Amino acid sequence: MRTRTLGNGLQVSAIGYGAMGMSQGYGPGPDRAANIALLRAAIERGVTFFDTAEVYGPYVNEELVGEALEPLRDQVVIATKFGFTIGGSVQPRGVDSRPEHIREVVEASLRRLRTDRIDLLYQHRVDPGVPIEEVAGAVRELIAAGKVKHFGMSEAAAATVRRAHAVQPVTALQYEYSLWWRRPEADILPLAAELGIGFVPFSPLGRGFLTGTITQETAFTEGDMRNSLPRFGAEAREANQAVVDLLRRKAADKGRTTAQIALAWLLAQQPWIVPIPGTRRLERLEENLGSTEVELTADDLREIDEAASKIEIQGERYSEQAERMTNL
Repeated sequence: MRTRTLGNGLQVSAIGYGAMGMSQGYGPGPDRAANIALLRAAIERGVTFFDTAEVYGPYVNEELVGEALEPLRDQVVIATKFGFTIGGSVQPRGVDSRPEHIREVVEASLRRLRTDRIDLLYQHRVDPGVPIEEVAGAVRELIAAGKVKHFGMSEAAAATVRRAHAVQPVTALQYEYSLWWRRPEADILPLAAELGIGFVPFSPLGRGFLTGTITQETAFTEGDMRNSLPRFGAEAREANQAVVDLLRRKAADKGRTTAQIALAWLLAQQPWIVPIPGTRRLERLEENLGSTEVELTADDLREIDEAASKIEIQGERYSEQAERMTNL
């Protein structure tokens, strides 16, 4: 597996692993033992970068990742997140980035992850009630204490990132980014290039849509978040097949899959971009990792961009309520 460097020296595999889907978002999945086996299989295949969060589950995802990675802890980079108030529901009740809450979350995450340090700690969502300088300062103190190694931010506005970075250098920025959600290109990617911050796209395969396995007729299981996402409505799916068709044509040219082309396109954008696709199946894991061997030429990239520019993606990515929790 090739490696890439995020920000100020955090070296990770070129493709990471997003663990959220093992615990929430996509309906019932494999049992705990199968999930642990898959996480360890990812390490065997060269993955060193694993992404989780306290809110996934909540809590159970960190516990799962901690158990799976404990025997191989020194071989991997673990990223987790703070920033929500979690009540008795599986849904967060609101944002909370008060310094005292950050410290509490870190102590709890360390226990669940069975480790003495968090390699990359993200603010999951910006808290408008807490100055970002206070948030960055709290993380800076945790770094000084050795409990955290690197600071990250997720779905934050460019101006907010800049203010945080002035207090504690930000190593990585995490945003949704793919051929069907390109908003970070406007100001976030230029900012990352300017400040030397790594970029970690989540949902790099469009929550499965860019794999080409989802059609207008696809029925999602109960508990699958895509049932409530506007972009996955039947009419939107039919219209958005155009982007899948684009990927499928290039995949045929290269003898690859649509998912591999979608990931290879992301990898080709910048050498400091590290996607974190998630999967619950070994064959999909191996398919995703194969994207690192796909070579897209300048002509390939130009052809993809020209074709994509003519496609108008239909449907919002989140519900209105969920979108309000972002800071973009």
